[in-house]
Formats: sequence, structure tokens, C-alpha cells
Amino acid sequence: MEIDTKQLGFGTCARAPWAVDPWASRGRLVAEPVSPTRSEFQRDRDRIVHTTAFRRLKHKTQVFVAHEGDHYRTRLTHTIEVAQIARALARALKLDEDLAEGVALVHDFGHTPFGHTGEEALAELMADAGGFDHNAQSLRIVTKLEQRYADFDGLNLSWETLEGLVKHNGPLIVEGGKPLPEPIALYNAEHDLWLATHSSLESQVAAIADDIAYNTHDIDDGLRSGLITLEMLEELPLISRLLAEVRCRYPGLEEPRLIHEVMRRQITSMVEDVISVSQAHIKALKPQSADDIRHAGRTMAHFSDEFVTADRAIKKFLYRHLYRHPNVMRVRASATRIVRDLFAAFMSDPSAMGDKHRHKGIEDLPVELRARKVRDYLAGMTDTYAVAAHRRLFDHTPDLR
Repeated sequence: MEIDTKQLGFGTCARAPWAVDPWASRGRLVAEPVSPTRSEFQRDRDRIVHTTAFRRLKHKTQVFVAHEGDHYRTRLTHTIEVAQIARALARALKLDEDLAEGVALVHDFGHTPFGHTGEEALAELMADAGGFDHNAQSLRIVTKLEQRYADFDGLNLSWETLEGLVKHNGPLIVEGGKPLPEPIALYNAEHDLWLATHSSLESQVAAIADDIAYNTHDIDDGLRSGLITLEMLEELPLISRLLAEVRCRYPGLEEPRLIHEVMRRQITSMVEDVISVSQAHIKALKPQSADDIRHAGRTMAHFSDEFVTADRAIKKFLYRHLYRHPNVMRVRASATRIVRDLFAAFMSDPSAMGDKHRHKGIEDLPVELRARKVRDYLAGMTDTYAVAAHRRLFDHTPDLR
């Protein structure tokens, strides 16, 4: 018995003309039969969730390494929160929610162990061998390194999801811009992702959702750690206003509830601001297709001037009081040493990586190509795996507490 797709719970009626149409996808690098039960972007999202890379996010640092406490965000919980905000924005703007969610779920796949600390260390180590960029590494994971399917390496994601992934921060080919990261340049030569244009609005809301999520939740984790206090937040006009609002409505509210009420209002205010700005841009442009958004020449989903100022103030505050706090910097120094030590050990003796079948012949490669193999292996590690590998190979492992 065949499935009657007309009776399934998805269709085109809720999407606006400027939304990406999942039934008119530009396709996949390797052609596949159309699914009778899922759109192309639902299939992408499902493939992303079932990857090893997605599961590894559970043990990768957001700000605080995992063993510092069970209640801090990890890359996985951060990613889920980004996806929720992206989906809310997509629904409000009548976009394809599955595409927005898929781009949000995959956006941090390429992060190294120990968050940005590991990325900075690996970028320095790879300076003469193609560099390291976590966004480019995300693309490499979903197009090469995940090896699960019989017909292709990677996930064979749709053009639209890959476009959203690589253009997470806007067009990559701009006048006077930096050279393309090697993984992106190699893939784009085979499957043109229009790197000189903006991405779809679905991708844009996933990108701004990332900012909204970590602006809010890094403050929350900072308060939980004690490195940030409510009194310190008074210097931020947006947060100060929200604090006053909650205290006025709920006098004497205990601190954990107070913090949650402020954080939820922060997310709501930022989401509503992005919706308002995006609607104004859509009204002015009058786009009739997703390509009209791509060729608009500007980002359509962003903060208003007022919230740009608030966003910058929050980022500056977090950098000064949290990301560069002496306690965090001490852990970062230890994490940097672990990444450096492992890279040197694997370059000297590739067999130390294990998995002899996958790493066979690496020792015979030129230094640059060997370094890229080590990069892929090291970048895929979780915090816990990296620490365990260091303990196996070295007599002393730095304390991450």
C-alpha cells in the first residue's frame, strides 16, 4: 500500500514566498530518491541528530569544562537551545522550520575539545598546514568524516543546509576578504554553494539564534558559577531594566527564580526585536523567492540599533568578567597544553591515535597532509576523551579544575 502524501502533516500553506521550498531543493551532491514521508530538510535534520558528531557535543565545552558541574551548558545543550530559538524565529517569519532547525543543530559540529581554547590552539598549530576554522571543520565532518552510509562519505546533506552551514556568518567571498578555508574551497569546487551571496533567511535566523542563546546562557552559567553577580549586571542597561521589572513584579523573589525570569525576558526581547527588524526588511524588499533574500545585498535577520548596542555591551561584559576571568584563564592554559601535547605526540607517532585501519599510512604522508589528518582526529575529540588520551600518553596531565 502506498502512502498518500497529501494527507501527511506538512505542506506549503504556512510558508511565505521568501521561504525556502523543501520540494524545490537544489539537491544533494549524490542524487537520492525523494522520501515519501519527509521533506529534504526533515531528512537533513534527522541525519544530523543521528551522527556521532552530534553525540560528541555532550562532552564538549561551552564555557565551563564538563566536570566543573552538571548544570552548566555543554555544546550539546547550547545547540539544542539555539535550535529552539531558530525554530521560533522561523515560525514567526513563515519560513521552513526544519531547515532553520537543521542549520542550528549542525552549526557547532566542528568545535574542538575545550571550546574556543582548543580552536585557538589548533589554529596556531595548523598555521603552516591550511589553518583551522571550526565552521570549515563542520563542513568537513558532514561531507567527509562521518562515514555511515554505503553510497557516500558524510551525510550528503542538501544544498540549502550546507549553504546555511558555511555562510553562518554571511558571504565568504567578499572584496578584500580572507582566502577560503581549505575544506570549504575544496567542497565548493565540487558543489557550488554561492559563497558570494547571503544565505537563506532560514540560515540567517539560525545564526542570530546562536547569538541570542549564548548571550543569555553564558550570563546564566556565569551567575551559577559565582564569577558574575547580579550586582555586576546592573552595568548592562538591558539587563538592569529587566532586573528592575522582575523585582517590581515579584518583590522578595528568591535568586534562582529571579535569574530565570530575567533570562527568559532577555531571550524574548531579543527574539521579538529580530522578528520586528526582519519583518520591516521583508516589507521593504517585497521578496518573491528565497533567492531574492540571498541577493538582497544585506542580512535581513539582525538586531535593531538599540539591541546591537545591547548585544555589544553584553559581549564586552562577558569577555571581561567571564571569558577572561583568572579562574577560566587558568583552565584554558591547561586545556591549551593538552591540545598542544596531543598534536605533537600524534605528529611524531601517528599510531598513537589508534584505529590502525583508518590511520594506516599516515606516517608516510608529507608533513602538511599528516597534520591535516591529525587535525581531523584531534578536532573530533571530546573534552573527556582528550584528557584520557593525554593521561595515556603522558606522565602528568594538567588539572582542569
